Amino acid sequence: MKPYYEVRHLIGFEETTVVGNVYFVNYLRWQGKCREMFLREHAPEVLAAFGSELVLFTVKVECEFLAELALFDELAIRMTLVDLTRTQIEFGFDYVRPGADGEVLVARGRQRVACINGQGAEARPVAVPASLREALAPYATGTASQARETAAVRNG
Repeated sequence: MKPYYEVRHLIGFEETTVVGNVYFVNYLRWQGKCREMFLREHAPEVLAAFGSELVLFTVKVECEFLAELALFDELAIRMTLVDLTRTQIEFGFDYVRPGADGEVLVARGRQRVACINGQGAEARPVAVPASLREALAPYATGTASQARETAAVRNG
C-alpha cells in the first residue's frame, strides 16, 4: 500500500487565469476535495454523521508553491496524516505533476481540522471518531506514526 492517499486531477479552464496559470485558491480547494474523497472511500460512516453529530472544522490551512501549473496539466494530490490528537487532525498534501521524465513536486500544503459537535455557542470539541483514526493510520508519517501503532494495538 502507498504511504499516501491520492486523488488525480486534470486542470481545466475555470481553474486558470487568462494566460493559463492556475489560480492559487485552487490548491486549497484540491486539499478539501482530496480529504472528502478519502472520507468517502475509507470512512463513509464518518460522512453519515456529518452535520448532525460531527463537523470537521478547518482551523489552519497553508500551501507553499514550488513550481507553476497550467491548463491541462495532470496533477496528483497526495494526502498523509501528519498529526493526530484527541480532537484534531493535521493532514499533509504534496501536489505532484507526473511526466515522462518523472514526477515534479509543484506545491506542498497542510491542513489542520478540529472535530466539533454542535453549532455556534453550542459547539464543542469531540474526539476524532475511532473509525476515522483507524482509516488514517496507514497514512501516518513522522509524529503521526503513533496513530498507526495505536490502531494496530486496538485491532490486536
